[in-house]
Amino acid sequence: MSRVIERFLRYVKIDTQSEEGSGRFPTTEKQHDLARLLVQELTEMGASEIVYDREHCYVYASVPASEGMGNEPVLGLVAHMDTSPAVTGADVKPRLIENYDGNDILLNAENGTVMKVEDFPELSAYQGKRLIVTDGTTLLGADDKAGVAEIMELAQFLLEHKEIPHGKLRIGFTPDEEVGAGADHFDVKLFGADYAYTVDGGALGELEYENFNAAGAKVTFNGRSVHPGDAKNKMVNALLLAMEFQRMLPVAENPMYTEKYEGFYHLDQLEGTVERAFSDYIIRDHSREKFEEKKKLFLSVAQYMNDRYGENTVQVAMKDSYYNMREIIEEHMGLIENAKAAMEESGVTPCVIPIRGGTDGARLSYMGLPCPNLCTGGHNFHGRFEYICADSMEKIVEILKGLVQMKF
Repeated sequence: MSRVIERFLRYVKIDTQSEEGSGRFPTTEKQHDLARLLVQELTEMGASEIVYDREHCYVYASVPASEGMGNEPVLGLVAHMDTSPAVTGADVKPRLIENYDGNDILLNAENGTVMKVEDFPELSAYQGKRLIVTDGTTLLGADDKAGVAEIMELAQFLLEHKEIPHGKLRIGFTPDEEVGAGADHFDVKLFGADYAYTVDGGALGELEYENFNAAGAKVTFNGRSVHPGDAKNKMVNALLLAMEFQRMLPVAENPMYTEKYEGFYHLDQLEGTVERAFSDYIIRDHSREKFEEKKKLFLSVAQYMNDRYGENTVQVAMKDSYYNMREIIEEHMGLIENAKAAMEESGVTPCVIPIRGGTDGARLSYMGLPCPNLCTGGHNFHGRFEYICADSMEKIVEILKGLVQMKF
């Protein structure tokens, strides 16, 4: 088993799930468990300028430039340590499938969880490859511990092979990316890179420098509870108000029905009672103009319901999360050309696609650090059917080795 795969299997067994709305930073203390391990491993491999921000749970380190390369631009690589709150990351039991046969994969015989090729047709492309899957009860954590493992493997390789020509490499590992806060306390000045990449993408060959413009909205529905037997013309059911609100949003602009550059409204959580209900939404679009239109429509639905049912029946708290990094990266397209070249030199066909989500790199790009996104080799992030191709992970390390030798 290769070293990068061993690293990955070690990292995913550490629970680093972040938490929405915890009011803390990092949002969960357990993210420090992986941070401390990475600091230890970086120290043991001989990395320099290791900084562990114990307050905010960031890890920074350097691989010094090789001889004669000290005046080259400084390149950074960034990955996040946390996993999604969507599905538990506790007690992850990764399983390596050698020589995948192309058929459905039984993840858990006890609860009957099967990953079907019919549901995930991209599986068929991995016949004969090695896959790492879950036991059907947790997510895997390839998002983004695969990126962490790939960067760590690159760092150790460069430190072991000082003859390879490369400029100074900066490494950064962040917390809380999955809850939109990964860049909140990232010290761009301390990091000191001229350019960077996040290693936080999907299938081998994917290269991304466009992401959604993003906002989050928390909606409160204020009803009036009355005994059902005496409710006529008196009760206002907050749960039904929430359902009515959802019905007034464009049906086709839903994650289930959109792809590529199509934006959406996503109802992420709904809870409550007759008296009061709460909905959490995310709003996404690659076009800044369409993004602003979506937010305007969302607020107009709330206003319509307030006009109909009374002031403050619906209350909306909306906040922008991040913006499309394309506006920044277009001024630094050499980053994209270098990544393409590194992939092609490794025998991989680049696939430039928009990110249907966001990365720390989107925020960092607007903080003065241009930062497109590279692939990790994973699929089906944030769920029990998450998996990654081990062969792809090894190839991505090879791509990174070529990338650090490029002229920036």
